[in-house]
Amino acid sequence: MEIKFCPQCGFKLKAQIIGDEGEVPFCSQCSRPWFGFSYPCIIALVVNEIGKIALLRQSYGDPGRYVFVAGYIKPGERAEDAVCREVREELGLEVERVKYINSYYFEKHDNLMLGFVCRALNSGFTLSCEVETADWFSIQEALNKLKDGSIARSLLLDYLKQENL
Repeated sequence: MEIKFCPQCGFKLKAQIIGDEGEVPFCSQCSRPWFGFSYPCIIALVVNEIGKIALLRQSYGDPGRYVFVAGYIKPGERAEDAVCREVREELGLEVERVKYINSYYFEKHDNLMLGFVCRALNSGFTLSCEVETADWFSIQEALNKLKDGSIARSLLLDYLKQENL
């Protein structure tokens, strides 16, 4: 998010060179720089005990498009706890062994998405109102259903690379 006015005093910010950072919005009233930020989110690749991957279709967005569980990290919440909460909220699953894989920038919504893989403790879904449908798929089926260039597909590919190291 680009900041144009000082969040402390409301004064209009002006670009000022700050060390190695280059031009940064600066408040001359408060004598401090204000760096832009992206909202942190998680995206979770959920795997069950037999290696199948949970894909879901949202009740909003592109019809027929499969995605992974994703959501915002709440203030004061650890990213790993956000993974467990979002999977529980969207799919009704409890998870364990949450492992960080990689980060991804989602330009459309200006989000920094932290990618994780986690193991589901059971396989029965209880879907939230945000989710139209969900199912378990083999790795190859998941690769075929995820859109090329999507963050979900990138996360799955990064996971597969790490598993083969």
